[in-house]
Amino acid sequence: QSRDRRTMQQNKGYIIINGFLREEKFFSLYSALKQSADKAGLQLELKTNIELMCDIASGKTVANETLPPFAIFWDKDVRLAKTLEAAGMKLFNSASAIELCDDKSLTHIALMNRVPQPKTVLIPLTFPRVGYTDCTFLEKIAAYLGFPFVIKQCFGSFGAGVYLAGNMEEAKAALMKTAGGAAIAQQYIASSFARDIRAYIVGDKVAAAMLRHNESGDFRANVAQGGKADAYALNETQAALAVKTAQILGCTFAGVDLLFGENGEMTVCEVNSNAHFAGISAATGVNIADKIIEAVAQRI
Repeated sequence: QSRDRRTMQQNKGYIIINGFLREEKFFSLYSALKQSADKAGLQLELKTNIELMCDIASGKTVANETLPPFAIFWDKDVRLAKTLEAAGMKLFNSASAIELCDDKSLTHIALMNRVPQPKTVLIPLTFPRVGYTDCTFLEKIAAYLGFPFVIKQCFGSFGAGVYLAGNMEEAKAALMKTAGGAAIAQQYIASSFARDIRAYIVGDKVAAAMLRHNESGDFRANVAQGGKADAYALNETQAALAVKTAQILGCTFAGVDLLFGENGEMTVCEVNSNAHFAGISAATGVNIADKIIEAVAQRI
């Protein structure tokens, strides 16, 4: 009986979400994870980052609640994730993995010389109250990457904050849209115009993959930017690249985006540690929520 009680306690956890995101697409995702957890015998309670406010001097929650042993951390509140880990919780994904994926520049730094990537330049850091008082550095970036090149805000999802600069005027205009936040400039892969592969990695395996393509004229393939998705069968090289990328970043599950090179080779564009999966599940018929819960259950 005591062993059964311990097992029941070990199977209790949280799904931690952002308390300020109220869109239906987020709640349907949380519901899918909860349903899969129920089927697998995991008792997951939905908790927001607001409910889990912590005293970072002691690690205790403001509500002084007893924390369960693990949580699926479906948010990007890295500071909270680090606090909960320090208090003894096991998180999926870990705070480190979330941090590396959430900041596009940290993603590329972690993958440096380990997997193929487009040329990517750190844009010199400024501050919102100062802005870019000197943009001549763009000339060096343009000479290195060539036009057109891409300017990306380091934080952002669904293709937002990503701009294609065809000349210096467009580069300066895109730079100003970053509002002094962290940003990168990246080589434009013309052979992957408006198309990419999203590989969903779960537990060191490819759970599913889809080809995203945008016929609207937008260079971004994201479904949120008008793209469409079809099931895609990765070859061994593509699958190995996607899995290796997720492993380097320490992800139990992740969406790895791959671009098509001129000669068919693939390069890693970016990685999302808590990628939405409704689209890829619809395109492939694979229940990604079930796969995620299975991987979590194996690790607890």
